[in-house]
Amino acid sequence: MIIMKGRALRATATAAMLAVFGAPVAAEELFYVSGAVGNAVEDFKKIVKPWEEATGNTVTMVPMPASTTDQFGQYRLWLAAGAADIDLYQTDVIWAPQLADHFIDLTEAAKDLAPTHFPAIIESQTVNGKLVALPIFTDAPALYYRKDLLDKHGKTPPKTWAELAETAKFIQDAERAEGKADLWGFVWQGNAYEGLTCNALEWVKSFGGGQIVEPDGTISINNENAAAAIEAAKSWVGTISPDGVLAYQEEEARGVWQTGNAVFMRNWPYAYGLGNGDDSAVKGLFAVTTLPVGKEGDTSAATLGGWNVAVSKYSTKQEAAISLALYLAGPEAQKERAIVASNLPTIMSLYDDADIAAAQPIIPQWKDVFLNAVPRPSAPTLGKYNEVSAKFWSAVHNTLSGNGSAAENLELLEVELTDIKGSGW
Repeated sequence: MIIMKGRALRATATAAMLAVFGAPVAAEELFYVSGAVGNAVEDFKKIVKPWEEATGNTVTMVPMPASTTDQFGQYRLWLAAGAADIDLYQTDVIWAPQLADHFIDLTEAAKDLAPTHFPAIIESQTVNGKLVALPIFTDAPALYYRKDLLDKHGKTPPKTWAELAETAKFIQDAERAEGKADLWGFVWQGNAYEGLTCNALEWVKSFGGGQIVEPDGTISINNENAAAAIEAAKSWVGTISPDGVLAYQEEEARGVWQTGNAVFMRNWPYAYGLGNGDDSAVKGLFAVTTLPVGKEGDTSAATLGGWNVAVSKYSTKQEAAISLALYLAGPEAQKERAIVASNLPTIMSLYDDADIAAAQPIIPQWKDVFLNAVPRPSAPTLGKYNEVSAKFWSAVHNTLSGNGSAAENLELLEVELTDIKGSGW
């Protein structure tokens, strides 16, 4: 029955697309560039298939490295060169101010669709009054934990980072004593890249240490709470987290977790569906909760992520590209993406969708995580954000690696950020 219902809905949606877009005069082949983690390439093929069938056009995904830092660098090279062979770019939520000049304004094309999305996310993709990218899914990380191991050892999900470290160490030691030599307490993303900015912002904010640069442009990172947060994370390396965590990105952390070799993991929603796949050693054995806080009374913080689709102004196939962008940001594609990839929709009504709740029960529950989302300081720092983030993750990575204390590195960071800011962001 579920299959028939899905087919009926797809047929209706396909007919609706044909009514809107019409039969294609000449089929176009579009090139869509995106980062690829997990099953992203295979999932994308499923998601775009109804649009391809309805329009006669085809889409080829050009996969990028998983590192968002590497992706952004490549995007800037292509766009600066006016590359016409990439039609659509999948963009991080923080990139809109920096890449806006290279994308077409979708305000008019999306005038009916945009109001169905979370207003704050639409706002994040609007630069100088122009909607330069359409949201396709939002993102906020959570704390993954092994229900079976916590139950076995009489532990509950931790509320503070200190409780996490204590519980992780206790279970790690107990399980290793039983022969599970490869088990670690906590895996996360410690490589020197944008992912470390996300992790460290969560530590700092949840310790009451601010947001690196505040919404009004004030540089706030050099404070005692921020230093305490980073020193706490430093204490995990080599104790509850492997030394190699300082080279981990999302997929390395997921690899350890999904083979059953971690008690806790910090990661994004995409890891939930994969963790419950048939090839996963932790299928059915884990749950998620909000990230811990510094101390009781502090507020949990989950870095706001999310991905959008933008149409290159250098594309020679803009009409078809706009059609695809509207489809990917629309309800049918967002629903399919939520079901097959456990990605969080940006269309508000989909959080009440029964099919999504049945296929991915975690998505309605992720609202609590999303409500604790904290943005990276891309809005106040504008085109200087990437430099700000690189300085921040470098200071944090130095501290985690034992190259100076957090207090020393944050004091130097404040000087560097002040130089970057100059007379204004």
